[in-house]
Amino acid sequence: MAALGLSEVQLLSAGVVFLRVGAAVAVLPVVGERVVPMRVRLVLALAMTAAILPIVGSGLDLSGATPAQMVIYLGTEVIHGLAVGMMLRLFVIALQVAGSIAAQSTSLSQLFGGAAVEPQPAIGHVLVTGGLALFVTFGLHVRAVEFLVLSYDVLPAGTLAPASDLAQWGVTRIGHAFALGFSLATPFVVASLIYNIALGAINRAMPQLMVSFVGAPAITAGGLILLALSAPIMISVWLGAVSGFLVNPFGGSP
Repeated sequence: MAALGLSEVQLLSAGVVFLRVGAAVAVLPVVGERVVPMRVRLVLALAMTAAILPIVGSGLDLSGATPAQMVIYLGTEVIHGLAVGMMLRLFVIALQVAGSIAAQSTSLSQLFGGAAVEPQPAIGHVLVTGGLALFVTFGLHVRAVEFLVLSYDVLPAGTLAPASDLAQWGVTRIGHAFALGFSLATPFVVASLIYNIALGAINRAMPQLMVSFVGAPAITAGGLILLALSAPIMISVWLGAVSGFLVNPFGGSP
C-alpha cells in the first residue's frame, strides 16, 4: 500500500507538471507552430514532462491533496504555462511584425501573402522560418526547457502569481517585442523613405514622366536585394535578443 501511495503521488506530480508543460508547448516557438501535428506536440509535451519531473517533482507536495486543491493546480499551472510560453512566442511575433513592416515599405505585402499556415507577407515568412531554424540549431529549445524549470522558482506550483506582476511582465515583453520588430525592419523603412523622397523630387522635375511605372519595379527589386543583404543580420540580432532573454527571462518580474 505504501508503494501504491507513492505511485499515486508521483502520478499526480507528473500530471501537475504536464499541465504547465503542455500549456507552454502549445505556444512555444518551433514545437508550438500550427504546422506541427497535434500528436507530435503531445509526444513532445510528455517527453518534456519526463525530463522536468525529476528536477521539480521533489518540490511538489501533493500527498493528501484534496480535489479542491487539484482544481487550483489545474488553473494556476495552465495560466503559468501559457504565460511562460507566450513570453517566447512574442519573439516570433516580433519577426512577423518586422516582416509586415518591411513588406509594406517595399510594396511586397501581397506577394504570396496566404502561402503560409498563418497568413503573412513572404518577407515575414522567410524571416520566421529562418529564425526558427536557427532557434533549434543553436540549442535554444534546450534553453526553453531550462526556462520552464526556472519558472517553478518564480511561479510556484499551486500559487497564482499576482495579476499586477503578470500584467507588468507581459506589457514589458510586448513592448520589447514590437520595439524589436520595428528595429529589425529599420533598413526597409529608411530605404522606403529615401525612395519616396527621390520619387517626389523626380515627379516635380519631370511632371510628364509616369514615375509610378518606373518606381514600382525599382522598389520591388530594391526590396528583394535589401532582404538578401539584411536578412542574415536581422536574424542574428533577433537570435541575440532571444538568447539575452533566456539568460534572465524574468528580469525581476513578476
